[in-house]
Amino acid sequence: MRLLTYAAKKKGAAPRVGVMLGLDRFMELRFPDMVSVIRSGRAGLAKIRNAVTSYKGKGIALSSVHVLAPIPRPSKNVFCVGWNYLEHFEEGAKARPQGTELPSHPTFFTKAPTTVNGPYDRIPLHAGVTEKVDWEVELGLIIGRGGINIREADAMKHVFGYTVINDVSAREVQRRHGQQWFKGKSLDGHCPMGPWIVTADKVKDWWDLRVTTRVNGVVKQDSNTRHMYFKIPRIIAELSAGLTLEPGDIISTGTPAGVGHARTPPEFLKAGDVLETEIAGLGLLKNRIG
Repeated sequence: MRLLTYAAKKKGAAPRVGVMLGLDRFMELRFPDMVSVIRSGRAGLAKIRNAVTSYKGKGIALSSVHVLAPIPRPSKNVFCVGWNYLEHFEEGAKARPQGTELPSHPTFFTKAPTTVNGPYDRIPLHAGVTEKVDWEVELGLIIGRGGINIREADAMKHVFGYTVINDVSAREVQRRHGQQWFKGKSLDGHCPMGPWIVTADKVKDWWDLRVTTRVNGVVKQDSNTRHMYFKIPRIIAELSAGLTLEPGDIISTGTPAGVGHARTPPEFLKAGDVLETEIAGLGLLKNRIG
């Protein structure tokens, strides 16, 4: 199933939750928010499936509402994995003061909750703060069942579903804080996400999904999740070691090669650009810059 969060196209409209019925229509669900759906677990998903099966209406046109990020304001930071595709690790080596030895453990960082942005909303440039806004297509996963010290063998039981994320990054800000990436990764609106969550039962081949970024229609990144260095079970196991993961937690699993700062000459997003972020079988984000 594809589960979305949306609001009416009027100022101050409250977010609501729905389930897609087809390509461009959906029905509203009787849950207060997406995290409530996630917390409801298998029983809640079964009720949604039954509601869809018995639904006789035409549904609501997607174009008639404002589609929000599936979890518009997470309760904690978005967890992220750096250097998780070998080619991306290699292309970024010239910007690192340390060596280029491949990591033996995942590199974790986070993005503030205020970075989360809608799948079709504008991405702010933050003029005066950064002049080097870059793109990073990433597979996002949503934790369903919480836990701590989760074993790799059990990790996939904790995945509720998947979404599309772009880990938009302010490169010079990212580099200037002692190689701590948090600030450069956490400018407001720099984490477009969505357009929905595809439940895990509908994504059997998470290890074989094409991931692409386009800027003004030009392909900048084109890879596949099969090239992840650390696979999802390892990511969940290492992240949850001594750290409790909770329903609705978001993990962004890293980006492949093709980012702007590693190009010759470097390329960065500018006002008016259209950034498209797509993962086959999951969905497409389309965000104008500025």
